[in-house]
Amino acid sequence: MAHIKHFDHIGITVADLDTALDFFVSLGMELEGRTFMEGEFLDTVCGIPNSRTEVAMLRLPGGGTTIEICTFIRPDLQPGSPHAMSTEIGIRNVAFEVEDLHAIVEQVRADGYELVGGIGEWENAWRMTYVRGPEGIIVALAERLG
Repeated sequence: MAHIKHFDHIGITVADLDTALDFFVSLGMELEGRTFMEGEFLDTVCGIPNSRTEVAMLRLPGGGTTIEICTFIRPDLQPGSPHAMSTEIGIRNVAFEVEDLHAIVEQVRADGYELVGGIGEWENAWRMTYVRGPEGIIVALAERLG
């Protein structure tokens, strides 16, 4: 019997919440809400006593899976590698199907972000690239062809 009902959200911890939100909003996501959390619930779930975080939820227009982006006020953040490649163990990327991949790539480059590699095409079905967003977050952008 399957116990999972649906995919709810992806959580990403960042140092600069405003910059991360600006990045995802520029890709077309909408800010659903933003709040501070602390107390017994957060301490229990995260396993970090006396923690405090600021959390923002982003959603695609029309609904669907959300992205939770948070930053910790306490305790201090632990830096990850902002230059991690696909071979590094852990969550590799957040992926979106898009329209007009080349226009989006121009937009993110104008905003100061770069591609991890290049734009590739797979079997005349998909055009795809990885963008390295704020704090090294890798976002896969894929456009269905034909």
